[in-house]
Amino acid sequence: MSMILSASVVRVRDGLPLSASTDYDQSMGMQECRKYFKMLSKKLSQLPDRCTLKTGQYNINFISSLGVSYMMLCTENYPSVLAFCFLDELQKEFITTYNMMKTNTAIRPYCFIEFDNFIQRTKQRYNNTRSLSTKMNLADMQTEIKLRPPYQISVSELGSANGFSHIPVGEYKGTGKISAAPHQRLEPVTLPGIVSFVLSLLCGALNLIRGFHAIESLLQNEGEDFSYVIAFFLGTAACLYQCYLFVYYTGWRNAKSFLTFGLICLCNMYLYELRNLWQLFFHVTVGAFSTLQIRLRQPQGKSPDYNV
Repeated sequence: MSMILSASVVRVRDGLPLSASTDYDQSMGMQECRKYFKMLSKKLSQLPDRCTLKTGQYNINFISSLGVSYMMLCTENYPSVLAFCFLDELQKEFITTYNMMKTNTAIRPYCFIEFDNFIQRTKQRYNNTRSLSTKMNLADMQTEIKLRPPYQISVSELGSANGFSHIPVGEYKGTGKISAAPHQRLEPVTLPGIVSFVLSLLCGALNLIRGFHAIESLLQNEGEDFSYVIAFFLGTAACLYQCYLFVYYTGWRNAKSFLTFGLICLCNMYLYELRNLWQLFFHVTVGAFSTLQIRLRQPQGKSPDYNV
């Protein structure tokens, strides 16, 4: 008999289980699948957003979105389209019920265990296919899976001793391959980080506007110093580069952020005659705040071993 057996919601960056259905089956096959669940939860950040693992009598399917992964275990003959429709419903309900800030700051495992009620109701509906009334959704999902099929994970990819999967080299476009060297993921964005990003953009825009005004003054008065124009545009470039460093991981990222902050300080020292003390204080403080947020937003480390 084809059916959904269990489901869980896991945070992608560290494998923290947020919610899960209650499982009563203690057979050897189910216990083995729970081990695969645990191994997959540690590797979610390295895998595409839609995957399937076939383990003989059972299949594990999961989708990931906005830092959260939705996983389910079903029998091998359960239709793939229904499986991913089920996961899509879990995703929509979870996003609607809980905001991203709560999921990012969760510390305890299963802190959203009440979501199990929705998982159980949805699982019952999908295990009784005659009661399903989502034909349009099924058609859309079937088309989407044909255009971008889930990446097929092999059991051998989960068996590496060092805790990292040996995933084939290639580019993932729904054809069963992933990139050889995925970009290093950074920790989720916090509210202070967003504020620093916006303020850096503001400082860059202010420097850019003052730079164009300096060019106008230079054209009207030949005695104006062209070096002021350079200082304003260097300040603009430094602010925008800080935004880039906050969003993306690069080598020597912290050192680059400190050097960029130094450039901001030098530009503002040079522009001392054109700005009052409050303006100088604002630009230097924003630069320091952005440097701090870049320093705090570190790459995600190895996933801790949660009991899932």
